Amino acid sequence: MHYQNPIIRPPSEANSILLQVTTGCSHNRCAFCGIYKDIPFRIKEYVVILDDLRFAKTNFRNLERVFLCDGDALIIPQKRLVQILTDIRTHLPWTTRTGTYANAKSIARKSLDELRELRNFGLRIVHMGLESGDDETLRRMGKWGDSSMIVEQGIKLKEAGINLFVTVISGLAGKERSSIHARSTGIALTRMNPQYVGALSLMPVENSLLYNWISSGLFKELTPREHLQEIRMMFENTDLNPGYFYANHASNYLPLRIRLPRDKEAALTTIDAALRGELNLTPEWLRGL
Repeated sequence: MHYQNPIIRPPSEANSILLQVTTGCSHNRCAFCGIYKDIPFRIKEYVVILDDLRFAKTNFRNLERVFLCDGDALIIPQKRLVQILTDIRTHLPWTTRTGTYANAKSIARKSLDELRELRNFGLRIVHMGLESGDDETLRRMGKWGDSSMIVEQGIKLKEAGINLFVTVISGLAGKERSSIHARSTGIALTRMNPQYVGALSLMPVENSLLYNWISSGLFKELTPREHLQEIRMMFENTDLNPGYFYANHASNYLPLRIRLPRDKEAALTTIDAALRGELNLTPEWLRGL
């Protein structure tokens, strides 16, 4: 496979064929992310993608899913993206679904009919970053649009029949707006009602703008206990009908895997037990991105 630069994928795509169709990120302005800062965004050459599909056909017959990398494959023009999905069906007919990352900006550029077309050609799940439901936090972190605009794009994906996995970040607003961030994020998730939510805990990376803010004292990070309090408030304000709320990413202090609405009270009880010191939290040296 012709991989270039770091390959990033969701934990749930660990057993997927990773097909790199772009390099970098089409937005690349988020203050908390340093993954693609020095990587120019481009769509990979069609012949290279096709060669990777031929390689996968021979070597990855045990894998049943495909994930399109890098940061935002949905930015690819519609005709070309449909061709890639068609080629996946042709060369990897045993695979059951294709997924990708997408930001709300690229989703906004697709019409509902275009998204339905992508779904019909095999795109079945999109991982989209909300990160926060607080508009001030989104603005400060360089995200595209406000929370209502991002929620609107998530709803549009669902209307197209594409499963939606939304990521949020505990600690992204720092100490100053922690409660506002937690509550607003839960409310935004409820409005969007995705099938899946993945909560991460903030881990600043050295080549990010946020890391510089922390180093200069402009941003105050949360303590592990404050992260738990924020997750609790976020979760308390989230109602999915139905849906899964995951906080089992390696960055989190307390792994949680919750089915809503069924497990809500039990999950709150678990978080409260951790806040009372009755459960062990993940130590810093075991956390990771």
